[in-house]
Amino acid sequence: MTLVTERPDSAKAVRETPKRRRGRRQRSTGQELPFGVRLRRDWQMLVLMVPGVLFLLVFFYVPVLGNVVAFQDFQPYLGIMHSEWNGVQNFINLYANPDFWDALRNTLVLAFVQLVLFFPVPLAMALIVDSLVSNRVRRAFQTIAYLPHFLSWVLVIALFQQSLGGAGFVNNLLRQAGLDPIPFMTNPDTFPLLVVAQLVWKDAGWAMIIFLAALSAVDVSLYEAAAADGAGRWRRLWHITLPSMRTVIVLLLILRIGDVLSVGFEQFILQRDSVGPGAAEVLDTFTYYAGVVGGDWSSGAAAGLAKGVVGALLLWGANSIAHRLGEPGIFQKRGQS
Repeated sequence: MTLVTERPDSAKAVRETPKRRRGRRQRSTGQELPFGVRLRRDWQMLVLMVPGVLFLLVFFYVPVLGNVVAFQDFQPYLGIMHSEWNGVQNFINLYANPDFWDALRNTLVLAFVQLVLFFPVPLAMALIVDSLVSNRVRRAFQTIAYLPHFLSWVLVIALFQQSLGGAGFVNNLLRQAGLDPIPFMTNPDTFPLLVVAQLVWKDAGWAMIIFLAALSAVDVSLYEAAAADGAGRWRRLWHITLPSMRTVIVLLLILRIGDVLSVGFEQFILQRDSVGPGAAEVLDTFTYYAGVVGGDWSSGAAAGLAKGVVGALLLWGANSIAHRLGEPGIFQKRGQS
């Protein structure tokens, strides 16, 4: 009989310093490390966060203070400090403006169309890419799909104009075939579909990356066990893939709902003249034309503030619904697991 004795891992024993043992013991007992200890441990990551924090402060949080203009009769030559206060009169004037309600209606319609038609496309593309066997074909598909994301909206609209415009490639083919041209770029009735098509071509590939990251975390043994039990491709997709991605899908859907009133500015202002304000006027363009072009800075600020408040309420409501469905959402109460 051979007696086998176990020896402790000397390298691990050397690395296990008293400080590490204390930290591990505190983490195991649920005690939070002191602030000084965490600062000395994580100072490199904090330094890396400084540029991003400064960017958010300068371009996002500091401009929020300018929302005070929505409650003033703002005059640029007087400034914020000397302009007269008029309470909620700007909001009353805004809600009495029929152009605002037209812009709100267009925003909601376009947001609903984008949510229904655009949101599933990146998920479907991720499932297609994940099912490809050849890594070379997969990398080529990913590159081609998310490359348009780096193009500006000016270039994207120009490409669509050259392809679908009145003198574009498609209409020239129709003329040569003896058919009447189709007003793809100037028809107000089909403008929502045109907007979604442009958005899919430009950003669907980029949004696909998040779903691919979620797919890479799915345990392969689940697919093997399901295949051994006779489950086909569609059953594996329905019972393994989609449930594994449910948390990510709900998270992105919440973020999309919270940003539902921001359907885009450049995309619509570039096409506003071709289809008319009745179809392309959204809250972003209304704020621009009312505040910057029209000089009514207070009304523009009131419209922007109302849009932000509604977006925050939608975000909170969608996150609360996700909690009721058992999903973590994007934020939780302290101590909630």
